[in-house]
Amino acid sequence: MPQESQNVEWKRSWRDEYLKWICGFANAQGGVLEIGRDDKGKVVGVSGVLRLLEEIPNKALSVLGILVDVNLKSEDGKEYLEIAVGGYPNPVSYKGDIYYRSGSTNQVLGGAALTRFLLQKYGRTWDDVPLPGVGLKDLDTRVLDGFRQRGASSERLPGDILNESDEEIIERLQFREAEHLKRAAVLLFYPAPHRFVMEAYVKIGYFRCSELLFQDVIEGDLFTQVDRTMDLLYTKYTRALISYDGVYRVETFPVPREAMREAVINAVIHRDYTIPSPIQIRVSDDRIEMWNAADLPTHWIGEQLAGKLASKPHNPRIAQAFYRAGLIEAWGRGIRRIVDMCEEAGNPTPQWELQKTGEGLWTTFPFSAAYQAADTTSGGGGAEETNQSTARETTPNAALRTTPKTTQNATQETIRERILALLREEPGITRRLLSEHVGLTPDGVKYHLDKLRTAGVIQRVGSTKAGRWEILTTPKTTQVTAQETIRERILALLVEEPGITRRLLAERVGLTPDGVKYHLNKLRAAGVIRHVGPTRAGHWEVLR
Repeated sequence: MPQESQNVEWKRSWRDEYLKWICGFANAQGGVLEIGRDDKGKVVGVSGVLRLLEEIPNKALSVLGILVDVNLKSEDGKEYLEIAVGGYPNPVSYKGDIYYRSGSTNQVLGGAALTRFLLQKYGRTWDDVPLPGVGLKDLDTRVLDGFRQRGASSERLPGDILNESDEEIIERLQFREAEHLKRAAVLLFYPAPHRFVMEAYVKIGYFRCSELLFQDVIEGDLFTQVDRTMDLLYTKYTRALISYDGVYRVETFPVPREAMREAVINAVIHRDYTIPSPIQIRVSDDRIEMWNAADLPTHWIGEQLAGKLASKPHNPRIAQAFYRAGLIEAWGRGIRRIVDMCEEAGNPTPQWELQKTGEGLWTTFPFSAAYQAADTTSGGGGAEETNQSTARETTPNAALRTTPKTTQNATQETIRERILALLREEPGITRRLLSEHVGLTPDGVKYHLDKLRTAGVIQRVGSTKAGRWEILTTPKTTQVTAQETIRERILALLVEEPGITRRLLAERVGLTPDGVKYHLNKLRAAGVIRHVGPTRAGHWEVLR
């Protein structure tokens, strides 16, 4: 006996309101509405067959504007009607409402779901739609420069991309329609996309049970959001297990860096930006959980894991830019790669939970039992390092296993150390640029500058707009520690990507290009690194 499904619905008798079901089938993949069956699928017969054979097609045409086939069927000597509805390429409405067949239910579409449906019917995606209010001159040239460098380095873009203008890059990516930039261009290259796309940012919080200990909000273009999210996760929110391979120090984090980076990029690319909720990352003592307002088919996760699904990003324009920058593959193996990287590192398999439509996707990275045991034994960095793996916090602030007040104070000290480092490298830096490098709002930076000025650590010389900052007192040990931390991060990046540019280093380390140049010169003078080849096309070698 047949069953009700995505494409089959049963009704005992005909009512004009069942035009809603016909509408739902037409807007989905089509289906069959059978009149004269009960809820169990048993044929009970239908009266007025001849009248309905003429009436139903006419009402479907006059009310819905579509053609349907109404066929007379019989079973066990009883007659019933089969209304066959095809899927329509254009939206079909019933009295002003759009109905859509999903599973065995008939839904009225509204809000974000309606927007997605209409765009799909007209062959568009959300990120492909023009967005008035942002012009080419409003885009961040530094981000476009970074895109050029990444594209050329990955060989996903031709070498002459380095000489193309910003306008030529936008045209190459097909990010403009008439005089308007598309939403993808605003999210990727505008410094503050949340002004035009609500909640277009990332939130990270550290939780113990249900208590939030501290948090960060990462705004800016999507490339910057990915880089800063990764930077915070691996310098502030997690700590590494330290071991040694001979004389070489090895850091093992609770989640492999590249697996987490793949997950963050997936969240950015597959996010449904019509839903006003940011990407949220919850870090706790035994796991990292990420929530994303994704709209994916229910079979997507399983087929991704099996490696059978081609890449179908929710925002293909954004995905194409990340691909051109060498940050993702083009074959839809993101989830499979995450699982493989975690298994290779000896970590538990990540978990994905796709919630109901509009409620998003949870991605969970459980920490391994070995990591948790070593981390607990160390007490957050108090254990002496040996040749065996021990836990030590790699962030400048105090151990995460502290009271909220202690953690907050440590975080503020870290922020002020970064501000002082930036002021030291570029005394004339503006508050807006400070906020971009530190990851705070301009008002947040002003708060810390006022605190430092009140404490007699800094002073302002000259006018508000044309003046500069002077550092009056800086504990030498703090300065040395901060510089060592910066140089360790620079060395790690040079090992991972020898051809990285100074501009990209500055973005990832959180300094100005001149600040990065200062540290590179110090490392080169100390014989730690050397540059091989020409300035533009060469690469760095780490000597020790």
